[in-house]
This record gives sequence, structure tokens and C-alpha cells, in this order.
Amino acid sequence: MPRLAANLSMMFQEHAFLDRFQAAADAGFKGVEFLFPYDFPAETIRARLKDAGLEQALFNLPPGDWEAGDRGFAAIPGREDRFGEALERALDYADALDCPRLHVMSGMVPDGVSREACTETLTANLRKAAPIAAARGKTLIIEPINNIDMPGYFLNYQAQAKSILGAVGADNVRLQFDLYHCQIMEGNLAVHLQDYLDLIEHIQIAGVPGRHEPDIGEINYRYLFDLMDELGYDGWVGCEYRPEAGTVDGLAWKKEWSL
Repeated sequence: MPRLAANLSMMFQEHAFLDRFQAAADAGFKGVEFLFPYDFPAETIRARLKDAGLEQALFNLPPGDWEAGDRGFAAIPGREDRFGEALERALDYADALDCPRLHVMSGMVPDGVSREACTETLTANLRKAAPIAAARGKTLIIEPINNIDMPGYFLNYQAQAKSILGAVGADNVRLQFDLYHCQIMEGNLAVHLQDYLDLIEHIQIAGVPGRHEPDIGEINYRYLFDLMDELGYDGWVGCEYRPEAGTVDGLAWKKEWSL
């Protein structure tokens, strides 16, 4: 049975952000993830986690100026210093929240910059970051994201991520496997899950199309959950979806599937 973590950036938007922790716990979740914690003091979020009895599964490094189009900069030549600053800030939050893993966003390919240069930059940044994160007990993860939702994002395919992880060669730099993004870009989800299992640190789910509940759309998540159990995956499964209507009403799938 997968361990489900509610994504508080997308779910429970009926509540203010800090109230979503208790709402998730009341709905039966034991873990949470979100995109970014940086609008709030780490101590405030830590208190909400403790009060709700929740584990923080994951969050992202600071992305830069989101409104201006930044989506991280780990793969962007010339922004290595910004990446280092973002890593240190994220590690401080991760320490405070007892969060063992951080998503490193690659960023958007700049005009006039080759994908080869981005690959080299991401690889070099991760090699440098790996021992810094390891010294604080943290795992860094990279995620292929589909180029429909995020046109221009550097990292899109599982094989691309595997090649970069191989070049980095660090045990604490691993794969964030998002079944929603993979379905849009590649499909063949069961085979990808089996083929990349040894690299996978964290899984995320959402229905395709629409990015709604996992029981809406073309993906057979009940089969994939059973496959995760069969393969021995015991990590978190982040529910990174936008509820079609109300969050709690939309959780009927969780009860029906006894999750």
C-alpha cells in the first residue's frame, strides 16, 4: 500500500496555507509535500507539522523569480552562484522541517544556450551539491517535467534524467518520478516504473488529462499502486493534483481503494 502525501500547494486550497496541514491530517494523510515554504518562517511550518502529526516528505529549492518565468536554475549556465544560494536556503529549511529530500528544479533553457551546455551545468552543479547535502543527511532529486505544462523546461525524459544521474554518480542524487508528466511525454508507465525503480526516490501522481484526481482520466492508478507494492517501493507517493471540485469530496478514490 503506497504512503500518500498530500501536496499542499494544490490540495486543500479551501484553507489558508498554514491551515492545510491540519486539513490534510483530518483527511487521513500522514505526510505532506508542497512546492515552496519560503513565504513563512521555518519554525511556523514546523509547528504546524508537529501539531498535525505529519511528516514533511519533500519541497523544492527556491526557483528564482517565478512571476518572471524562473523555474529554478540548476541547469542554467551563468547562474551557478544563485543555485548555491538556493541550495543553502533550502537545506536550512529542510533541517528545520526534518525533511530528508529536496527537489532541484533544472530551469528553462535560455535563448541561445545549447541543451548540451545545460546538461553540463546541471551535472556540475549536482556533483558540487551532493556532498554538501549529504553532510546534512539530505537527498537531492531531479524531475522530468512535461513540455506542455512547462514549455522550455530543460529536463523532460526519464532517460535524460538517468544519464545525468549516472554522470553525477552520487548515492544521494536520485529521481523524482512523476507519473503525470511521464504519461504526457512518454507513456508506458508500468515499464518505466520497473526500469527506473532503482533510481526512484519519490513518486508523484495526478490524472491525465486535466491533472485532477487519480481516478479521473486515462491512467490506471489502481494497477500502478499494486505494481509499486509488488516491486517493493516503500517511498512516498505525492498527490500533486488539482481537485476537480472540493478536496475532501474528491478523496473518494482514497477511501474506495482503501488507501
